[in-house]
Amino acid sequence: MQYYLGIDLGGTNTKLGILDDEGQIIGKGSVPTHIQEGPAAACKRVGEGVAALLAECGLQREQIAKAGLASAGTMDIPGRRLMVPANLGPLWNYCPICDMMAEACGIPVVFANDASAAAFAEFWVGKGKTTTKTIFGEGDGFLKTDKPIDSMILLTLGTGIGCGIVLDRMVYDGAHSHGGEYGHSIIDYHPDARVCGCGKPGHFEAYASATALIDRAKEAVAAGKKTSLANRLDDLEAKGAKVVAEEAEAGDEVALELVIETAKYLAIGITTLMHTIDPDAIFIGGAMIFGGNANPLGRKFLQAIKDEVAIRAYRACAMTTTLEFADLGGDAGFIGAAGIAKFTK
Repeated sequence: MQYYLGIDLGGTNTKLGILDDEGQIIGKGSVPTHIQEGPAAACKRVGEGVAALLAECGLQREQIAKAGLASAGTMDIPGRRLMVPANLGPLWNYCPICDMMAEACGIPVVFANDASAAAFAEFWVGKGKTTTKTIFGEGDGFLKTDKPIDSMILLTLGTGIGCGIVLDRMVYDGAHSHGGEYGHSIIDYHPDARVCGCGKPGHFEAYASATALIDRAKEAVAAGKKTSLANRLDDLEAKGAKVVAEEAEAGDEVALELVIETAKYLAIGITTLMHTIDPDAIFIGGAMIFGGNANPLGRKFLQAIKDEVAIRAYRACAMTTTLEFADLGGDAGFIGAAGIAKFTK
């Protein structure tokens, strides 16, 4: 059996995972990235981490067919290099990271955007594997089939908004490796539009990310709204969107309104994606899903998204696009990186 290595390069830690040919995790771990030390030192630590993981799994390096490297930030995938990755810092600008990682690990490496990798993971072995197509039925009806989906989109909600696109069972990177930068799409053209972390006004991230939720929570307190969030401003700085979720679950009406408002902003972006890509499914993951299906607030959040999409989208798009939470959580990056390596010729 062949095995595949997944490497998910992050600003704080780099996650590693070894998967078998069916996408099952054989072993996983992580090493600190220490971005301030630069890419060469980070790649060396990853190489050491891979050696330790191989020993833990009882595998030889020769049994790893290929590795996939997933990273955030602007990149040149055909050129196998980073461009200007804001989350990693200037030492990493224009770094030939893919070749450096291959040398450090002693394994051929394929490059991928981290959001695309997470999307492919969900498609390959996650929510996409258990989701089937909805097609047009008789008359004005719609029919759920037993056919597996061929296309999907994953939105990951956190500090920003990641977006990975799978079309015809393949990751879509775009002509210049930026095909999934949907967090920077425009949803507000007004002169006073909120400013995104990238410095541009009106972007999706400026309204529907965890950062945006925190900003709106602070604004609600500053406006004098009656909310328990006023007593937790320090926690908002330290713990972020989790504080809004906690207060909403405790019955604070303003906090709940903020969560539902976030759902409505998300629905605007999701509706545009439906009309542009026409996928079989859109899945929502990341740190800010309010507990997902396991939590009443998460279920209320998802239902608010669906309700708003039903108002805004063409009925055919709304009815034929499955909209649910993703399954794989924090492992999706290295799983998808390994999967992309497996299916890349």
